Amino acid sequence: MASTESDEKSFVETALKLGGKSDEEARKTGAVDRAEDQVEAMYLAAMRSSAGPVHRAVWDAAFPSELFATQRIAATADVQQIMDSSLDVARRRKQDGSLLNSDGKVSDETLDELSRAGYWRLLVDREFGGVGAKFAPFARFLTQMTAVDATVSALASVHGCIGAVDPLRTFGTAEQKAAYLPKLASGERLSAFALTEPGSGSDLTALKTVAVPDGDDYVINGEKLFITNATCGRTVGLVCRIDERPAVLIADLPDQEDEHFQIVRYGLYALKHCYNHGLRFKDFRVPKANLLVHGRGDGLTIAYHGLNHGRVALCAGAAGSMRVMLASMLPWAKYRRTYGAAIDTRELIQRRIGRLAALIVGCDALTEWCGNLLDVGFRGELECIIAKIFGSEAQKEAAIELFMKTHGGRAFLHGHLFGDNVHEYLAPCIYEGEGEILGMGFFKSLVKEHGKNFYEPIGKALHDAGIRQPNLLNPAHVWTLRKAAAPYAKWRAGQLIGGSERPSLPALKGKLSGHARYAAMELQRSRRSLDALMQKHQLKLADRQCAIAAESKRVQSLVVMLVSAMWSGQQSDEVLHSAADVLCSDLRREITGERPTGAYFRSVTSLGKVVSEGGFSALAGIEVDEILMPYEQ
Repeated sequence: MASTESDEKSFVETALKLGGKSDEEARKTGAVDRAEDQVEAMYLAAMRSSAGPVHRAVWDAAFPSELFATQRIAATADVQQIMDSSLDVARRRKQDGSLLNSDGKVSDETLDELSRAGYWRLLVDREFGGVGAKFAPFARFLTQMTAVDATVSALASVHGCIGAVDPLRTFGTAEQKAAYLPKLASGERLSAFALTEPGSGSDLTALKTVAVPDGDDYVINGEKLFITNATCGRTVGLVCRIDERPAVLIADLPDQEDEHFQIVRYGLYALKHCYNHGLRFKDFRVPKANLLVHGRGDGLTIAYHGLNHGRVALCAGAAGSMRVMLASMLPWAKYRRTYGAAIDTRELIQRRIGRLAALIVGCDALTEWCGNLLDVGFRGELECIIAKIFGSEAQKEAAIELFMKTHGGRAFLHGHLFGDNVHEYLAPCIYEGEGEILGMGFFKSLVKEHGKNFYEPIGKALHDAGIRQPNLLNPAHVWTLRKAAAPYAKWRAGQLIGGSERPSLPALKGKLSGHARYAAMELQRSRRSLDALMQKHQLKLADRQCAIAAESKRVQSLVVMLVSAMWSGQQSDEVLHSAADVLCSDLRREITGERPTGAYFRSVTSLGKVVSEGGFSALAGIEVDEILMPYEQ
């Protein structure tokens, strides 16, 4: 591919046009593609998506088993003290009823006490008043905080991962960092990221908020929607258009609404305990000095950068929420009796309990693995997408199929954990990218290097020759493609001969070695099915969304299998081994279409019995509400 941006743009847009796309779609797709490339360029070559565990597991001849092993990173003493103090604040305020204000939002008094505990400074660098926590222990902490209060946990993620903290840390000048990070660390200013607009959701190129230079300021007009943690007195990373290019400004929202800034209020079922507002700007002024700049990149580059931390935070939150669900199910299952016996003696309930424990282990494994990858410097795009999708879908299944059905009609009582939080349990499927849309982005990133190396030269040769439909029976077409197709022909021949080495994996406990070996070998074989899909649909591939989503899901499931088996199999807790075995068995059947066996039913119900009797260490310290409307036995 040509090296200049204009040539790249021309080729990307031409390729999409050949596939029947409009000028606008081709142009916008090219803009998103360049933003992705610009984020990639920020990382060392060995830490980019193409060098990450998932990409290498699929495309490299040697399987990178070492990249799927997880080392637990402990929090430093001062970080741990802040975490413990913050948990104490949330627990105490929840118990005494002072966590929320009269409007049902997390109260200013709670936020101030969390500030004094150091809650908001965890991800801020020490030189700016923070403690520079590593992300892996921070993510584990979010699981703990979610089990106490999911909204308080979400606020830490919004503030530190996708709010103004990450953009300033990564893209801010020395002056911008000095001006803003100390206030964000102390909690004097809490932050959000203002990206979504009424007409732009997954299409980030449809931004209409505009900033026009005027003296030392930019004058902003436009509207934002669904901005979590945004209200008067907060600081936002504001995405807008400057000279027709996306840009990010750090903007202090005024303490009160005025003619230049208004809050757009609406009813929202999810996130009901924190502020989620629209923001309307009319001739709103922000100093030019607050513009974040990244070399050749623009606002899309900045917006994409912080998403991975937020995606792992969602998985960590799911692990916390599902712990609370499971802890709530157990006493009810012992209390509720049918036909003279407690329902926790019934196989279906035991299966639900075992399945929920398995989902928790999967989320814990992915959270720890992704946190480690981010801490050592990997971009982690593919890996964090998997964590987000699995975590959000696991929480949805847990809430509806396992938790609600076990509690029955009582799940809909006012004051019941399910009825009061059902929208909170479902909404993460949309946050940080709707799951199936994100899965297609995962597919695109996974095949991009393969396409650039082999299919792009062929496409360019066809384009230069004016050939729209190549015919290998036409000697002129074959001659035209002789050089461009040679690298692909060589790669294809290598795959037919052998293509990969047998994965070398560490010894794991029980059945987990077999699960890990299966997942690793199938990941290696995935290169053929991915290539076959690209070859079959060629320029029309982008329109084959169902096929893309199915193949993407398959690869993601294999990664979840491998990570869960590796993470749990190197620990001494046999209940974790059993839970991971159940999860891996479930995922394998999804992939192969096999029916569950009697041995599987014995495994999952036996796990459910052990968990029901208090044998699941992941539930340690989880507090549960009393049973609502108990009846006489």
